[in-house]
Amino acid sequence: MRENGGMTLQIGPHAVDPPVVLAPMAGITNAPFRTLCREFSGGRGLFVSEMITSRALVERNDKTMRLIHFDDAEKPRSIQLYGVDPETVGRAVRMIADEDLADHVDLNFGCPVPKVTRRGGGSALPYKRPLLRAILRAAVANAGGLPVTMKMRKGIDDDHLTYLDAGRIAVEEGVTAIALHGRTAAQHYGGTADWSAIARLKEAVPEIPVLGNGDIWSADDAVRMMRETGCDGVVVGRGCLGRPWLFADLVAALAPDGQVGTAHRPALREVADVMLRHARLLGEWLDDESRGVIDFRKHVAWYTKGFSVGATLRNRLAVTASLAELADLLEGLDLDQPWPAGADGPRGRTSAKNRVALPDGWLADPWDATALGCEAESTTSGG
Repeated sequence: MRENGGMTLQIGPHAVDPPVVLAPMAGITNAPFRTLCREFSGGRGLFVSEMITSRALVERNDKTMRLIHFDDAEKPRSIQLYGVDPETVGRAVRMIADEDLADHVDLNFGCPVPKVTRRGGGSALPYKRPLLRAILRAAVANAGGLPVTMKMRKGIDDDHLTYLDAGRIAVEEGVTAIALHGRTAAQHYGGTADWSAIARLKEAVPEIPVLGNGDIWSADDAVRMMRETGCDGVVVGRGCLGRPWLFADLVAALAPDGQVGTAHRPALREVADVMLRHARLLGEWLDDESRGVIDFRKHVAWYTKGFSVGATLRNRLAVTASLAELADLLEGLDLDQPWPAGADGPRGRTSAKNRVALPDGWLADPWDATALGCEAESTTSGG
């Protein structure tokens, strides 16, 4: 037991110490971003790929095959898999195991975006208990010893909560660990995460580790979540957008001799250096410098949040297309600016409560065992 209340997180044969996991985020947690986070953590923690569609994997879609590439330093290799059809999910997990594509499979039952939920996937799927059980059973049966975990939300909305039933089903089907985002699908990323739900899930499934997710913006938040909920680890998503150094803080706070209250507060010069490295890594990964810089553009506002940049330079940074241009624009900033108070706190999507897009008649019968079939899945992975 740690002084801060945490324990080593065990995911099958893999010890995750400290118990910190990078949440899979479409279009974000590709190999370059995982590299940055891993470097700041000193290689400690678990860093999950962006969402991989099971159908696209078994069909060996070109984009998907690139997304499942891991650097040699990534150990354990962690793939998040999305699917709505037990047979296709089973084939995808068997492919991962047989071809040694990863060391850990995480199943996505938490995504709230309409293009996923309207197909019955992501955070919509656990409402259909028999379908959830069938997918988990197929995944575990085909994993060949690889640990299978799952990430989910509280439910579709406050009137259709599923997380406690889903947790028990997961235990019964041999899932190794569960991560719970303390929001419903209807909340998307708005409002405040319900950490008490994480505590209730931990009480309901004491047999396996429970990880908490939602509103972790600092290492202090992570420590507080573990103390308040009794969860076995934390999953960090939006909190690390534009600040991969958060993983240095998390390691420092959640290590056995962790120090709560210490936080990395880089000046803009250091932030600019990280931005350039991030863009360079993306270009190398895509084999195209310009495409890498263009892909990096979405990160600019997160990295520069709170700093005095100015509208003109922000607009120019938003259309830059080369590393040289990006470097020149960053040099034009006041790089001696210290970390601003306005840089802390929420970032990324903060959309408020919305109606959840669901297949017709989805809520009529939670015990309907009808599988959706692989045609309900997208043919591509990621964002």
